[in-house]
Amino acid sequence: MTRRSFVAASALSAAGAARAVGANDRIRVGMLGAGQRNLLREVLQFREEANLEVVAICDIWRQHREEAAARVREACGQAPDLLHAQEDLFARDDIDAVVIGTPDHQHCLQLIDAVRAGKDAYVEKPLAMDLKELNKAYDAVKASDRVVQVGTQVRSFPTSVAARNFVRGGGLGKIFKIEQARNSYKPYWYRYAERPIEQGDTDWKRFLMQRKDRPWDPQQHAGWFGYRDFSQGPHSNLGVHFLDLAHFITESGPPTRAVAMAGSFRWDKDGFTTPDSIEAVLEYPEKGFLVRYCSTFGVRGENFIKFFGTRGEMDATRWSEPFVLSGATVEDDDRIPEGATIPEAESPHHMLNFFQCVRSRATPNAPIEAGHAHSVAAILADESFVRGRRMVYDPRTRAMHSD
Repeated sequence: MTRRSFVAASALSAAGAARAVGANDRIRVGMLGAGQRNLLREVLQFREEANLEVVAICDIWRQHREEAAARVREACGQAPDLLHAQEDLFARDDIDAVVIGTPDHQHCLQLIDAVRAGKDAYVEKPLAMDLKELNKAYDAVKASDRVVQVGTQVRSFPTSVAARNFVRGGGLGKIFKIEQARNSYKPYWYRYAERPIEQGDTDWKRFLMQRKDRPWDPQQHAGWFGYRDFSQGPHSNLGVHFLDLAHFITESGPPTRAVAMAGSFRWDKDGFTTPDSIEAVLEYPEKGFLVRYCSTFGVRGENFIKFFGTRGEMDATRWSEPFVLSGATVEDDDRIPEGATIPEAESPHHMLNFFQCVRSRATPNAPIEAGHAHSVAAILADESFVRGRRMVYDPRTRAMHSD
């Protein structure tokens, strides 16, 4: 560490210490992005249990700002401040934590600004679309003393914690393959793109942020999930929940190799650029298993998540319900016995866990390491799709190259 970086890190630590929340102090929260994701609902759900207050709503989309403020007023009896620019939110000395629920391409830059401003942060997934931005965000968080929770909430389900304990105890034997197929009829970005928006009700340049400037396009703004400049596709959006769950249960880091093929084969009209189908295979040689993610829009059914081990399989398809065990598909003497179940476990809600850690300064369920790992996996698969080559990730240099 250079003298300059040491001084900068010390300044960040001092800023964080000045904003430390006491055991009985109310946590003052600022929302950055207040669209259709359910983050505000979750924050308000735990306002009494976590002793928190939403003091500011920051969103470039006027209707979203106003609708979110009305929800806070209805729930709490007091309206929050309405902000347009994120720098005004980060500059507030009276805000302890920010909840970032913005488009995918904005997450890393906003997280960096948040922790440098001394704010604890809950940031939506995927954490990153670009490896360089991911590494910068990781370094910024590690140089601070801020609590950061990444929004892969499935790992906080009691069922996920129970499955992790079961696997840790050898319940599946050696895991060698993990798979998910997640299919639906129509891509989710169509639903978002149907939202009406006028240029005068938003800030197009702030929406684009670091992306190339272009003429106003209401479909790109409202339906950003369908454009690769703002969200790479189902593997980097839906898929990161599964990838993070696989990492959590197996206690593994990111993959080292990935191969993927993707394209738009059913919903190839209407100007969207994200693929509607993808097949990705990722290798985890340190743990000795493969992970396969498959997503197709155009057909319902055949949705599943399965963990395969030498003692049998664990079905996590309904991840909010206890995972189902079976040893019937293997012939080993120590296979999972018929009727075996996974012992229950307890785990707080993902958002509640974040605020508990804001107060206690403990490590949350999905720390920056988890966000880094799931982002590496998604980015590696995406680069394989784009380049048409198998991609390799080197954890020592935090860089990737084609094989």
